[in-house]
Amino acid sequence: MKVFCGIDWASDHHDVALVDQDGALLARARIGDDAAGLHQLLDLLTTHGDTEDAPIPVAIETSRGLLVACLRATQRPVYAINPMAAARYRDRHTVARKKSDHLDAMVLANILRTDAAAHRPLPHDSELTQAITILARAQQDAVWDRTQAGNKLRSHLHAYFPGFLTATQPLRDGLSSPIARTLLAAAPTPAQAAKLTRTQLRTLLAKAGRKRGIDTEAHRLHTALRAPQMRQLPLVEQAMGRQTTALLRQLDAACTSADDLAQAAVASFDTHPDAEIITSFPGLGSLTGARVLAEIGDDRSRFTDAKGLKAFAGAAPITRASGRNVAVLARRVKNQRLASAGYVWAFSALTASPGARAHYDRRRKAKDRHTAAQRNLFNRLLGCLHHCLTHNIRYNEATAFPAPTNPRPEAAA
Repeated sequence: MKVFCGIDWASDHHDVALVDQDGALLARARIGDDAAGLHQLLDLLTTHGDTEDAPIPVAIETSRGLLVACLRATQRPVYAINPMAAARYRDRHTVARKKSDHLDAMVLANILRTDAAAHRPLPHDSELTQAITILARAQQDAVWDRTQAGNKLRSHLHAYFPGFLTATQPLRDGLSSPIARTLLAAAPTPAQAAKLTRTQLRTLLAKAGRKRGIDTEAHRLHTALRAPQMRQLPLVEQAMGRQTTALLRQLDAACTSADDLAQAAVASFDTHPDAEIITSFPGLGSLTGARVLAEIGDDRSRFTDAKGLKAFAGAAPITRASGRNVAVLARRVKNQRLASAGYVWAFSALTASPGARAHYDRRRKAKDRHTAAQRNLFNRLLGCLHHCLTHNIRYNEATAFPAPTNPRPEAAA
């Protein structure tokens, strides 16, 4: 007899339901979100035939949390069911649209009983890959936080200190650069910035890590910070300077977190066996490669073919056909983190790979917009990556983008 388990999770407790292959309820329980609750769940599964060789599959509406991690550690199939999909299945069991935690657990169990083939279990990634996933995603979140904090600070400076934005515009990272943050911490108002001498500016530049051209940069900043600009009233300007200091602390924290997490993610990624293959691709460094590995994992059975990987990343288009109407659209439901890393990857590959550049140019000549052509290039690179990882080989430019064959000349008359 086959048994299927559904778990409706919550923050402090979880409802469990077990059904057999005919849909009959075998057991139900409410367990706590602690070690005792986990043992209660495992005992319940063991009572109904759970073994190491034939573990009972589990359906749950999340892929995170300690409960999911412990269930995955038992090497059992764990299916993370999309809550929207589970809501559609609920309508098959009740026309009154009633809802309860026990009913939701039964619905999840019955999803595995009837449509397990239509859903995908969580991959069996290695422990190192799971650690890289945490670090890479945290670093990506820190980068997004850094961008948000920088935009807030930029908007605030524009309201009372536009001269600072003009002075730091030539810097590579703008407000996020160490030089801009060091200067702003020392002089958060136009009045204080105008009083900075060249000697003080040279000291601040050295403190920010500047090694070359300190005198030239100090002279440029000395002139730029004294340029005429519109000013707020003195007390208002001081108050806005205090607010700048507070916003600067948030930006400093985001920049520090992004840098520290980047080092940790790269250090872990470089020790992974797939790192050599991934970084052999043009446009993929260690950090972007860590983000790609974090989303696709190292479970080779996760994607049966390259089409599944492309759809997962959102690189493959989606076709909607009804009667005589056919529309080919960009895929919206996708892994946003992998799609974001793919945008950076494809953009960098344009200058690192002649074949990638030629492929992009062909798509542009075919009337594709920049985003569509770049997404098509990402789609091509993903297919190559899937092939290389499956066969454990490095990237080869000639194989990935073979030179077009010239048409045979017509025979002379």
